[in-house]
Amino acid sequence: MRVLLALLVLLALAQPAAADELRPSSIELSEQAQGRWHLGWKRNLGQPSTGQPETPAYPRNCRPVGEPVERRVAALSVVGNLELRCSGSLAGQRIGWPGLVGEDALVRIVPLDGGAQTHLLTPTAPMAAITGEPGRWQVARSYFELGVIHILEGWDHLLFVIALVLLVVRGWQVVKAATAFTLAHSLTLTAVTFGFFGLPARPVEAAIALSIVFLAVELARGDRTSLTRRWPWAVAFAFGLLHGFGFAGALRDIGLPQGEVPAALVAFNLGVEAGQVLVILAVIVLRLTTRRLVPWVEAPALRTATYAIGIIASFWLIERLIA
Repeated sequence: MRVLLALLVLLALAQPAAADELRPSSIELSEQAQGRWHLGWKRNLGQPSTGQPETPAYPRNCRPVGEPVERRVAALSVVGNLELRCSGSLAGQRIGWPGLVGEDALVRIVPLDGGAQTHLLTPTAPMAAITGEPGRWQVARSYFELGVIHILEGWDHLLFVIALVLLVVRGWQVVKAATAFTLAHSLTLTAVTFGFFGLPARPVEAAIALSIVFLAVELARGDRTSLTRRWPWAVAFAFGLLHGFGFAGALRDIGLPQGEVPAALVAFNLGVEAGQVLVILAVIVLRLTTRRLVPWVEAPALRTATYAIGIIASFWLIERLIA
């Protein structure tokens, strides 16, 4: 439970406004006309420096037109752009950040023919090879990794899952609630991705914060006869529909590769579930370990975690309502 409390403190110190955004820096190389490409990037600041250039490394058969332009858009990030003229095909060429340290980054290549592809850069693999036509396995692997990143770094979704597991004590109830949440946000994510319906992002973000406040209040009340305690799967399903809009917004920002939309959607959703399962197992193990080794700590630790969750979510709710 100490680890859980430390996690909640870190969440409180994080920038709330970015609570539902993907954290990695990003690069996008988009074709404007035959042989003309636009290189755009967003780089998070505050990471360790290796002395390498901050401008992304672009394909060797491309030449810059003018100088790169950068501007700060927030306290901890900058955006930049550069026009390129490229000769021949980009297939087999490499793009990325050689000096990537301490974070991941996304690379998206968008040619005129619509065959977009997305790659995930890591400090151990900071460069990606551009493929002639992204294969289904490459698409699935990239979007699975993006799904895991989103649930582990999407702090509001993370807090909701933690609160749900703390609220539902018995193992079978946890399974049913997690399954209902998964089914619900999968339905919403699929429907929004294929354009059946959608909601504005800001009201959705505020409602997601409100869902976390609701669970925190239920935890604080400790009423075993409440609807949430008796039917946690129903509450998880209802809020899962809402959180699905948040997942869909993240996927919309990343973009989907033309011709591989079903594979990318399924892989992203599976990645979200994998990250969610990791969080659920971690919370369960921490709680069972505490109950077995230091049982007198469980009750005060649970109260502290409950109020921490409620305070953080309330701050997000107020901030998003004002915004």
